[in-house]
Amino acid sequence: MHATQRITVPFDGEGDGVEELTWGQFAAWRSMLIVKATEWTGGTMPLDAGTTVRDIATLLGFIMSRHQSLRTRLLIDGDGPPKQQLVRGGEVTLEVYRDDGDPERLAAAVRARYEATHWDPATDWPVRMAVIADGDRAVHLVALYCHMAIDGYGFEALVADLANLEPVTGRQLAPVDGIQPLELARAQRGRSARRQHEASQRYWDRHLRSIEPRRFAEALVPQDERWWEATFTTPATALALAAVADRTKVHTGTVLLAAYAVMLGRLSGQPVGAFRIVVSNRFRPGFAASVSNLAQAGLAVIDTAADTFDEVVARAWNSQLAAGMHAYYHPSDLWALVDQVGAERDTELDTLCYFNDRRRSAAQAPAGALPTPRQISDALPRSSLRWGPRSNEFDATCYLHVDAVADGIELTWRVDTASVSPAMLETCLRGIESLVVTAALDRATAVAGRTG
Repeated sequence: MHATQRITVPFDGEGDGVEELTWGQFAAWRSMLIVKATEWTGGTMPLDAGTTVRDIATLLGFIMSRHQSLRTRLLIDGDGPPKQQLVRGGEVTLEVYRDDGDPERLAAAVRARYEATHWDPATDWPVRMAVIADGDRAVHLVALYCHMAIDGYGFEALVADLANLEPVTGRQLAPVDGIQPLELARAQRGRSARRQHEASQRYWDRHLRSIEPRRFAEALVPQDERWWEATFTTPATALALAAVADRTKVHTGTVLLAAYAVMLGRLSGQPVGAFRIVVSNRFRPGFAASVSNLAQAGLAVIDTAADTFDEVVARAWNSQLAAGMHAYYHPSDLWALVDQVGAERDTELDTLCYFNDRRRSAAQAPAGALPTPRQISDALPRSSLRWGPRSNEFDATCYLHVDAVADGIELTWRVDTASVSPAMLETCLRGIESLVVTAALDRATAVAGRTG
């Protein structure tokens, strides 16, 4: 698989200079060091009829010129953390692949190669883009953006900003909106950001001193390939979530977090659990339209020892709010705090249980007519579980990703088998469905389930 053409695309934008990393960049950089891999956002998509290769080259030049995060590299000097280096102009490459009759398959193969190819943060741009083409007719797009530069919400901001591209000339139709990385790094040294950082530190300190040190107290013999993953596709859960969310007056993501908390309480024997949840931080002034990495992990602590599932949902909602308000901090200080509290408690704290709802609809009220009990029950046989990749690359204790699919939702749980066995993995995914469906069909029996 080789590109038939490599187009050099020039770009030129506003601003240059060197600054400290932003808090989001710092977290992404350390994650890369730990897992020894680069994380990407983006993907592949078919292109509208009439789109040309030249159009895609124009688009690439536009986004590189317009958004500082995409023309930022790392300046690595010595043993300390790197700095971000913004350049005003340069060149980036657009690869072109000849359509072989199956552009979707070819695009997926190019994406996989991009994700597997080493990325040098000091010399490479954080953008990799290719087009599958039939002559000059662009058929399919591949576009990946490194998490050092942009998070999932930043990718959405990037897509929304394409409305400011004049497609023929590449001219920018409006000023750039949203805070830029160099500006943000300076702001995060300011008094207001420091106050928010210190409030976050106090919040974390209080909970780190009260949670159980290990999410799963019983250590297991890990599998030969230590980290396992499975994906559970569940149409019934998607329908049931709407019914429970409507009754409890919260978002569907909160209901799902509550079910996840209950299942982990049952599996671990510990009803109170701490969860790292991904917080966009885009509710903060000037952040909503920023094409950059702003997401950080908040800490939600949920007590699942309750008489009803609805009570756990209410607690999950309150904990989500608290986590969101205290997810703006310098990661290096937080890591030091975790080590300090662990040393004072004479134990190693496990704070690596994650929940990441990637559905943008999760923060919206259910739309349209609510599903009937019959519709929810009839959807149960369509659930399916498939096992995913296994590896020995370091990862979290457990990490639940939630995605919307055409026929419901997908729950992908990746676990450390030194804490969660394969049988527990499957039990948790199927148990989340059972909990939410039960809560939707029969509120009276929707008992959270006390442990022990």
